[in-house]
Amino acid sequence: MKTRIEIDTNTFVRFWLVLIGFSLAFLAIYSARTALILLIVAFFFALALNAPVHYLASRLPGKSRITATAVAYVAIIVALAGFLALAVPPVVEQTAKFIQTIPELSAMTANQWSGLGSFIDQYNLQPQIDKAIVSLQDTASTWAADFGRNIISGAGSVVSFAISMFFVLVLTFLMLVEGPSWLKRGWGLYSNQELMEQHRKLAGQMYRVVTSFVTGQLTVAAIGGAFAGLAIFILSFFFDIPGSLALPTFAFTTILSLIPMFGATLAGVLITLLVAISSAPAAIIYVIYFFIYQQIENNFISPIIQSRRLELSALTVLVAVTVGFYVFGILGSLISIPIAGSVKVILEDYLERTRREQSEKTRPLAKLVKAAKKK
Repeated sequence: MKTRIEIDTNTFVRFWLVLIGFSLAFLAIYSARTALILLIVAFFFALALNAPVHYLASRLPGKSRITATAVAYVAIIVALAGFLALAVPPVVEQTAKFIQTIPELSAMTANQWSGLGSFIDQYNLQPQIDKAIVSLQDTASTWAADFGRNIISGAGSVVSFAISMFFVLVLTFLMLVEGPSWLKRGWGLYSNQELMEQHRKLAGQMYRVVTSFVTGQLTVAAIGGAFAGLAIFILSFFFDIPGSLALPTFAFTTILSLIPMFGATLAGVLITLLVAISSAPAAIIYVIYFFIYQQIENNFISPIIQSRRLELSALTVLVAVTVGFYVFGILGSLISIPIAGSVKVILEDYLERTRREQSEKTRPLAKLVKAAKKK
C-alpha cells in the first residue's frame, strides 16, 4: 500500500527559506567568531569590574561613571606595572646567573664526553652515533630554513594579540560607562511588568554568579600566591637562592592561578625552573611543597570559597573549562565557568517555572476531586 503525501507550495518554500536562513546565520556567526569572542570577553570583564566601578561612582563628587571607570583602569595599569617591576628584575638576574654557569657546564660536559668516548669505542657504537648526528643536522637545517618564517608569524601573532586586547579594553570601558543606560532602556521596552521583573531577577542572579566567581577566583589565587612567595622566602634562608625571588613568585602564581584548572600548574613549573637555576635541592623541595599545597587547595580552600558561590560539580567545571579552552583558548577557559554557572541559573529558572505551571494546571482538578469526595 502506497501513501501519498501532498505538500503545498507555500509550506515547501517556507521550509527551504527557514533552512537557508539558519545556514546563513550559522555561516555569519562562524565568520564573525573572532569578533564575537572579543565581545564576550569584554562583556565578562565589564561584569567583573562593574562592582568596583559602581562603588567608586557612588562616592565620587560628581558620581560620574566615566571618572570611576578611568580610575579603575588606572588602578589596573598601576597593578600591571607593579607586577612587571617586581617580576622582571629577579627573572633577568636568574637568567644571567644561568648564562654565567654555561662555561662551567660545558667543561663538565667535555669531561664526561671524554669518558663517554672510551665507552663508545669499546662497544663500537660510533656508526649509531653518526646516524643520530646526521638526523639532528637535517632537523636543524629544516628548523633554520623555517626560522625566519616562524619569527614573522610569531611577531604577527603578538601584534594581533595586542590589537585584540586593546579592542577588548576599549569595549569594556564603553560597556562600563554606557551599561546602566542601556539596561534602563532595555527594561523600559517591556510592556508586561511581571515578565520584566522575572527577567530582571534572572539577570541579577546571573550577574551574582559572575561576580562571585571573579571574587572567589581572585581570593584563591591570592592565597596561593602568598603561600608560594612565603615558601620561596623561607627556602632563601637555607639555600643559595635570592630572597627577592619571593615577590615575582607571588605575582606569577597569583596571575597564572586565575586560569582555572591548570593555571596554578603552569606557575609551579615556571617557579621551579627559576629556583632550579640557583639550587636543585631547593627546586625539589618546592615541588614537594607545591604538590602538597595543591592537594590542600583543591580539596579544602577552593571548594570552601567557590562551591558555595557557584554550586557547580567538579565534572561540570572540568567540562566547561575543557570546552572553553579548546574553542576560545586561554581566555575561553577564564570565562567558561561563569558561563556554565549562568546556564545553570537559566535551567533552574526554567525548570522551576515548568513545575509551577504544571502545579497550577493540576490544582483545579485536585480541588474538583476533593469536592466530589465530600459529596
